[in-house]
Amino acid sequence: MMVNPLGRHTEYPSRYAPEVLFPVPRSTNRRHLPVTPSVFVGHDRWHAYELSWLDSHGMPLVAVARFAVPQESPNLVESKSLKLYCNSLNQARFDSPDELRECIARDLAGVVGTDVGVELLPVTAVPTDDAVLRSSVRLEAQPVVPAGWQPDAGLLEVDRPHAVRESLHSHLFRSNCPITGQPDWGTVMVSYQGAAIDHPGLLRYILSYREHQGYHEDCVERIFCDLWQRCEPDWLVVGIQFLRRGGLDINPWRWSTECPLDAVPAADIRLARQ
Repeated sequence: MMVNPLGRHTEYPSRYAPEVLFPVPRSTNRRHLPVTPSVFVGHDRWHAYELSWLDSHGMPLVAVARFAVPQESPNLVESKSLKLYCNSLNQARFDSPDELRECIARDLAGVVGTDVGVELLPVTAVPTDDAVLRSSVRLEAQPVVPAGWQPDAGLLEVDRPHAVRESLHSHLFRSNCPITGQPDWGTVMVSYQGAAIDHPGLLRYILSYREHQGYHEDCVERIFCDLWQRCEPDWLVVGIQFLRRGGLDINPWRWSTECPLDAVPAADIRLARQ
């Protein structure tokens, strides 16, 4: 029986060990969302920076792996188990990078319950570019007085007569792992069209997660649902680019089914702190 390794002393496997991957049912936390998950689509984007394996001659190779886990998958994969899995590949031999990619895709699909996109990127080809933020409003440019340290959707307000299309972001997001209590830091990115969302209220809402315990994916879905329910936009995109921990970063993105194609986030967003 698989045991969640998070928060436990765990030996790193010295051989290929797909059995260490641990599923976490999405349904457990989605029961608490204020609206049903049917209002959004999206995926969780992971980057694995500690990926290494051996070629057919025993020569070590390295790459950065990018995984895309669809939000409709029954499970997400627990982060420490994914770290253990990636490191279990260190002494495994593969005839080609494609063979490794297919192996990883097969193993992850078996855990999350649906197909997973897997890319292997040369370490020299991973972009770092904050250009995506240049046309976005940084919320903390105007400081506010925080209203508390647990999520409060009541902080969200809109100016109904004033309709806009805009992109907003804040580098001040912090939540905490629900198992270990370790802090998780990230940049929140919001794009929408509809009644203008009050910027100070949105920033206070983002800051209110500072002592909240929640998985990365759950925090993004809760923010999306609160904004969708309280602000009633025509369409909405919410994502958090989380800082890496243990060689992994997780970047969940959710957008409404009405979202125009030019608002869907690009696959290669990677910010300077990542």
